[in-house]
Amino acid sequence: MEPALVLTGLQKSFGATVAVAGIDLEIPQGSFYGMVGPNGAGKTTTLSMATGLLTPDHGIVHVHGIDLWERPDEAKPLLGVLPDGLHTFDRLTGAELISYAGLLRGLTPDEARRRRDDLLAALDLESAGRTLVTDYSAGMKKKVALACALVHAPRVLVLDEPFEAVDPVSAGAIRRILLMFVEDGGTVIMSSHVMALVERLCDRVAIVGSGRVLAEGTLDEVRAGRDLEDRFVELVGDVEDQRDLSWLRRS
Repeated sequence: MEPALVLTGLQKSFGATVAVAGIDLEIPQGSFYGMVGPNGAGKTTTLSMATGLLTPDHGIVHVHGIDLWERPDEAKPLLGVLPDGLHTFDRLTGAELISYAGLLRGLTPDEARRRRDDLLAALDLESAGRTLVTDYSAGMKKKVALACALVHAPRVLVLDEPFEAVDPVSAGAIRRILLMFVEDGGTVIMSSHVMALVERLCDRVAIVGSGRVLAEGTLDEVRAGRDLEDRFVELVGDVEDQRDLSWLRRS
């Protein structure tokens, strides 16, 4: 099978700051792929370029063999995206927002409504379907944004911190949906800071630091006989205590 997503030589700078210094990744179809790295490592910038939200300075992205930048009308419908810091039309209700996302993706009104209702039920948002998104909690906004990413039944889901601010019950519902998506042949690419979550869900992992891939492969290959957090710290580097914080002590 052709890879679900191929990133070749992606680079991006903001002024003098190099955010991504040359990322090469090949993500197989049907994988649950985790991308981990410290703050400022370039994860969000990489995922934004991989989904067409940000233009790379250099590099190529292929989605199921289709060049994202040369043939965006063919490539982008294959993607479902939950970006970091998503801004929604929060004066719509949750139900209206999901329906609107479906209509933008070319669904008929009837199909958009049917899928909307299924997603509201699956994500435990039925009771909030008529509530304005502006009144949602952070976790509820994350769930309704995920519903918008799923409504057109994409082949590849790219999720930036999908479990952030989500309660344990809702997180369980999201996990079940994502695992079902992968079991049915879809591909999930997820960034996260929670190593235990990545170890629990992902079969392949990339550790990113300073805008480069430091390690990549199956979960066992990247862990190299240790847990993922220890391997992560080894590759990225620990933060040593350089200050005397004795003033924090009460005695």
